[in-house]
Amino acid sequence: MAKKQDGGVIILSATEEDILTVIWGHSQGVYGLDILNRINKANKETNRREIGVGSLYPALKRMEQQGLVTARWGEEALGEESGGARRRYYAISADGKTALNATQAYRQQLLSSPTLVI
Repeated sequence: MAKKQDGGVIILSATEEDILTVIWGHSQGVYGLDILNRINKANKETNRREIGVGSLYPALKRMEQQGLVTARWGEEALGEESGGARRRYYAISADGKTALNATQAYRQQLLSSPTLVI
């Protein structure tokens, strides 16, 4: 869950960071299952644990409430696999971009921190 720091900057969880990274370059938005598939493909290729819909959709809802993403309903999907269901498309907001940049800068700072020897 994204945490707001003292300076008002939001630091993202790893899942939230992954979600925002996936949707960053898609101005028209990306629908939920596509986000899930892209994250899990990358996770599988790097031997990381895959996430499920039970993690994705609550995270997207929280992120929408926090103003990190915007969401809109698409047209009714055609084709047998969709069952005619409407898709919800998610796009990164300006606050989401700020939070993603801040989180990635934080991760870079961790990389450059001196190593402690115990």
